[in-house]
Amino acid sequence: MFFNLNSNKMFFYFTLIFSTLISISANSWMSCWIGLEINLLSFIPLISNSSNLLSNEAALKYFLTQSIASINFLFSILLNMILLKNFEIQNLISIMINSSMLMKMGSTPFHFWFPNIIEGLSWFNCFILMTWQKISPMILLSYYININFILIILIFNVIIGAIGGINQTSLRKLMSFSSINNLGWMLSALMISENLWLFYFIFYSFLISIMCFLFNYLNIYFINQLFIMNMNFSIKISFLINFFSLGGLPPFLGFFPKWIIINFLMKYNFFIITFIFIMMSLIMLFYYMRIIYSSIMFNYLKMKWFKIYIKNNFILFINTFNMISLLGMTISTFFFM
Repeated sequence: MFFNLNSNKMFFYFTLIFSTLISISANSWMSCWIGLEINLLSFIPLISNSSNLLSNEAALKYFLTQSIASINFLFSILLNMILLKNFEIQNLISIMINSSMLMKMGSTPFHFWFPNIIEGLSWFNCFILMTWQKISPMILLSYYININFILIILIFNVIIGAIGGINQTSLRKLMSFSSINNLGWMLSALMISENLWLFYFIFYSFLISIMCFLFNYLNIYFINQLFIMNMNFSIKISFLINFFSLGGLPPFLGFFPKWIIINFLMKYNFFIITFIFIMMSLIMLFYYMRIIYSSIMFNYLKMKWFKIYIKNNFILFINTFNMISLLGMTISTFFFM
């Protein structure tokens, strides 16, 4: 099952949610740090598994990287309290706090742990790490954001996220680099407005949840499994629509938030950043299309026509959301009329 309601882990799921709420609603940096530490200690038991060595290795790596980020964040808080009236060092402190939050999210140049840890997780834990675990660092980053520093980071995010996924054969690593790329879009949205970031984050979480549901349902972890598995045409159409939507191809739903961000970037004269974002999105669409074309056409080139089979209610449920994605063009059109 995608979400196993284990009574031993339900407590940690609850504390995971509770710790995020502590961090985003705290009125002091120390309370934010406490919330992040509770979040760390509640997520480690969820990803560790005694029967899986990769998950134990991922838990250890996650603990080490998050601990380093937490130490850096705590040191920045103490330095800020001691040197509160020294405005010359405030720029350095803001960069240190931003770096701590970026490391917690798996952003460049602190992204090297992110694909390795994703590789040892289940699809549900991958979904949590790519979505929920980014909420607290993102909101704390918005409190003390250094615009010049974040501008450089978001450019590297979209570039490394796009190029890093080209030669990947593991779907989990592919989704992790896709998450790094989308993190660049989220940082640009956060730089413009918190509401715009929330808007993009909701759309991204929705699309990632569908992809993780599909991969978990079919028990797929590598790209070659898409070729050898005997999947019906409706599932492959689900992959096509969701990959295109995740890549931001119009008229799918994923294009809508990216289009809004591009409009705002053009409004504030970030023309070079807009050009880089568009080119990197084309690279991501290239390897998405390569996967989709190979997996869909591999078993259907010899058929005279396509037949669509819906075998059970789960596929019908997924395709219902796919039809929602197709409404992206209509929503986008009326939004800017």
